[in-house]
Amino acid sequence: MDAALAPILPKRLNLFERYLTVWVGLCMVAGILLGQSAPAAVQLLRSMEFGQGSHVNFPIAVLIWLMIIPMMTKVDFAAVRDVGKRPRGLLTTLFVNWIVKPFSMAFLAWLFFRFLFSTWITPADADQYIAGAIILAAAPCTAMVFVWSYLTDGDPAYTLVQVSVNDLIMLVLFAPLVAFLVNGASSLHVPYEVLLYSVLAFIVIPLTLGLLLRQWFIRNHGKEWFEQTLLPRFAPVTIVALLATLVLIFAFQADNISGKGWHVALIAVPLLLQVYFNASLTYGLMKWLKVPYAVAAPGALIGASNFFELAVATAIALFGAESGAALVTVVGVLVEVPVMLSVCAACNRTRDWFPAEAA
Repeated sequence: MDAALAPILPKRLNLFERYLTVWVGLCMVAGILLGQSAPAAVQLLRSMEFGQGSHVNFPIAVLIWLMIIPMMTKVDFAAVRDVGKRPRGLLTTLFVNWIVKPFSMAFLAWLFFRFLFSTWITPADADQYIAGAIILAAAPCTAMVFVWSYLTDGDPAYTLVQVSVNDLIMLVLFAPLVAFLVNGASSLHVPYEVLLYSVLAFIVIPLTLGLLLRQWFIRNHGKEWFEQTLLPRFAPVTIVALLATLVLIFAFQADNISGKGWHVALIAVPLLLQVYFNASLTYGLMKWLKVPYAVAAPGALIGASNFFELAVATAIALFGAESGAALVTVVGVLVEVPVMLSVCAACNRTRDWFPAEAA
């Protein structure tokens, strides 16, 4: 059959990605049951910190490393050399990610948790939820955006450039942005040294290890073997680590959630508004700037989604695994997949809005 006449098969997520919200829900149930049925064991796990009062929980830190390092091996920083090619799409994404998104999330979280939901949320909880929302918004998506780009027929090379540049900027801006916004929008004080330790532990070290492992494997086995054979083998490790992390977090949060189950739904409201606002803004700016669809679609998705693994780790390091801030970042995981799939569907339906790119 002529390739031009071959039927176009619909692109699909794998089983884990398609039902991530279901898995997160099951982890919530399992974690709450564990926390309520074995409180002594959960307290023992909670007490295992790198230093007294550090909030950096050892079991969760190990699991998060198992999640983040395989993701970082996918990032090719050699692609940054192409940053000057078609700059409008990249600059639009960076503008939304680092100028609009953290500040708009801080405003929405402050508005909803401090005022609109004040009947159901105490001022202390509002502070925690505002902090968690800000941490979530200040961490642009790194791994799942490759999935969203694939589902929208995005340009994979350009998506890689966008992710690589965002990761480099995150090294510099994540800590000061979080500290500035949390201190300004809530009555909480963010200890800057703890935030810097989080950046070191959950960005710098995994990024460095991922880069070194990528270079070593490609040099010794070739890029095709690395991407087609080795990376798929990492997937089960990442999945198990993510699910185990969620079970532990919900176990640590068992008392908190069982007494405030209604809060999970309330937390989801500003998070959902934030995603749709940033996706629409990025997509609209791309259309206005006449950016090709293959760049505009993944750009909108990068501008809307979050690096929730980093957000979870940072919230735990700053405020503890049982904190309201950590709960917000986990709710972010809960809502991200169905919301981002809806954004992917909207992009696919509107691809004719954009100029066709020459072959």
